[in-house]
Amino acid sequence: MSVSIDITGLPRERISFVPSPLAELGMALHALSEPGHHPGLQGWATAVSSQLDPSLADRLCEADFLWRTTFSDVFAPFAGVPGARTLPGATLADELDLLDKLTDQQFVHAALEFTCQIGYDTGSAGPLEDEAVRRRALDMAAARGCVQERFTRRLLHDPPAVRAWFRQLMQDCEEAFFADVWARVQPQLAADARHKTELLRRKGLADALTAMSSAVSLDEEAALITVDKLIVGRTATGDGGLVLVPTSLGWPHVMVLHRYGWQPAITYPVSGSAPQAPSVEQLTRRLEALAHPVRMRLCRHLARAPHTTSELADAHGMSAPEISRHLSVLKKAGLISTRRRGRYAQHQLDLSAVARLGSDFIEGVLR
Repeated sequence: MSVSIDITGLPRERISFVPSPLAELGMALHALSEPGHHPGLQGWATAVSSQLDPSLADRLCEADFLWRTTFSDVFAPFAGVPGARTLPGATLADELDLLDKLTDQQFVHAALEFTCQIGYDTGSAGPLEDEAVRRRALDMAAARGCVQERFTRRLLHDPPAVRAWFRQLMQDCEEAFFADVWARVQPQLAADARHKTELLRRKGLADALTAMSSAVSLDEEAALITVDKLIVGRTATGDGGLVLVPTSLGWPHVMVLHRYGWQPAITYPVSGSAPQAPSVEQLTRRLEALAHPVRMRLCRHLARAPHTTSELADAHGMSAPEISRHLSVLKKAGLISTRRRGRYAQHQLDLSAVARLGSDFIEGVLR
């Protein structure tokens, strides 16, 4: 599964690495609402949450589904501006001005994207134009709770009022905490964008994308960018551009904006923010490797000390070839390492790789 971007005919000058203050504010709000997704930011999230004005905290709760479980395209308004070549603004005020350039239909589509499952990468009528879609949007919002239902009713009844409310909410967040955050992260984001732009100029798009994330690759012959995701989607740059947005707060998320009719964009974690996540294929291979009870027991032995194949065979009452087959699966999944000691090959669990799968597993095998 993946999201692909057809870049046929895209000239290099229409590929842009640009920080986005509004996108970074969205990331900050996500980290505040889901600190468990970003353990490295928990201290910051706790400090900010404890100092938020109660009225601002209440208003954030009214629309937190726009950033809590995913990332709404209202935080990337540059992509929806006609012409598909607009870049993010230098300041939050600039980006909120871009948000004002979206039509009511665009804003409603983006705001209801994840709550009401309105068509994303295909053209379709929205709830402002189609009564059946409107009823379905309200039904799906109601199924997600009264808060989302109230917001959806307000949005469908008076889009301009909700847009003004959202703009003021973002401005109040800037005053409350985001101005300090942006002052701290903006130099890093600008430096990363300059570095990637220079890499694009000197070595080409394939190297620049590889430097962004191991989840992003380029098939130059097919003129196709592929982003390794647990969803399937497709878009094209056409006569527009491609925008690549670095984020300091967003690891491990690599997000692809592939909304129908909007400029494609990829948001990626800046270099050094955290280790690269495994591909979906690697993750699947690791989970499948650990799903077998014998391999779980082998992991318990190998977590404590290196063992040879013969030692493991004796300990588990199995033949050496049987053990070898299980070890091969674990090795292909990148979960064990092997080193030679004289005539013997010793195997050991790679605790750093396993730890990234979850502390519960580590505690289980070390118990």
